[in-house]
Amino acid sequence: MSKKIFENKYFWWGLGLIIVLIATSVEVFRGRNTNYFDYQDSTRMFWEGLSPYNLEYVQAHQIYFLYSPVFSVLFAPIFYLPWWLGPYIWNIGNYTLFSLAIKWLPQQLEKYKLYIFIFLLSVVLQTIFCYQHNIIVAYIYLFAFILLERGKGFWAVFLIMLSATTKIYGAAELAILFCYPKTWRNFGYAALCGAFFLLLPAINTNFDNVFVLYQQMFDMIADHHSSTDYIGILFALGLKPLLLPNYRTVQIITMGILAILFFWRYKRWSDFRFRVQALGVLSGFMILFSDCPETHTYVITFPFYAMAFWLQDKRTWLDWTLFWLLVVNFCILPTDVLCPAWLHNFVHRTFWLDVYTYFFCWLRMIWLAVGPEVEMKGIKEMKGMSHRRSRFYKERSSTKRNENEEMGK
Repeated sequence: MSKKIFENKYFWWGLGLIIVLIATSVEVFRGRNTNYFDYQDSTRMFWEGLSPYNLEYVQAHQIYFLYSPVFSVLFAPIFYLPWWLGPYIWNIGNYTLFSLAIKWLPQQLEKYKLYIFIFLLSVVLQTIFCYQHNIIVAYIYLFAFILLERGKGFWAVFLIMLSATTKIYGAAELAILFCYPKTWRNFGYAALCGAFFLLLPAINTNFDNVFVLYQQMFDMIADHHSSTDYIGILFALGLKPLLLPNYRTVQIITMGILAILFFWRYKRWSDFRFRVQALGVLSGFMILFSDCPETHTYVITFPFYAMAFWLQDKRTWLDWTLFWLLVVNFCILPTDVLCPAWLHNFVHRTFWLDVYTYFFCWLRMIWLAVGPEVEMKGIKEMKGMSHRRSRFYKERSSTKRNENEEMGK
């Protein structure tokens, strides 16, 4: 009986929803939903004709506001909700949309969807507890991928540009358009949709020139410095002195290498598994080599790692070791209910196991994507069935043709 319960997808979704409701209530009534307050205040200032991209805002809120004016436009409907209702709509809505994205993954992942959801649940709840925008980037990545697989290029690109014009992480998914038909048409859609979203803040007539806000935003991002060691490879123990002072060069070189490998393996673009791995590599690069990633930022790339992991025909001891290290370092240790904060901080600051673990997972995905080709068992069987079916139809057609010739004689 208990086994059936734990294999029930509705049990896991319901468990997550209960935790979302409890966590939201705790934070709202304690007044600690600071990220949500940040969204509220920046949106209010935008609609009043004031800029949140200045040091006065940073000093007042103890945080840099690094989202684009597009975000302030899109957040407006939630901003106008009552103070107690908005956080619930934000968290429950994001949790539900992320769950739907997993549910609607392509058919090739049907038997792995529950495993993927369970693996991601803890990281998703951490993100929701902090009222983070990263979960939105994550499920937009997924929905855009689903739409591309269904041949809905325009709507996929629409979502990608919606994400890219609010937070730059979403722009990486544009590269995967090369793997789908009508590539240049889709890039044309991207230009049009990007222009639409960038012009959207102009509906606010309280600014003489609303586009000045974009310049202020980029200046704020450029001036955004912190003594904090973020959760990325640029800050990792042993690598920081080498990588961080030259982080732009490191990012450009790494991006160039990935581009070369991607186009080198262009014959694999039609392979579903390669597309999943490519998205895992692209999203992983955006997080690992970012200059300000946090633990819950990895929710953007983890879904594609999980898909790539389960799509392997044979998972080696190395794959399983890295998988369980991820579970420990990202799903258990950062969760205060499961692990004391001091222990998580000690493990992370002493060994940087979380960053190094995912870095090796990322390298593993690169190898799976561009290394020697290994066909999935299921794909082999489908090809075999297709070949046998083709031979059957040819034989049947030949037989009918012979029968017709004999009847004609």
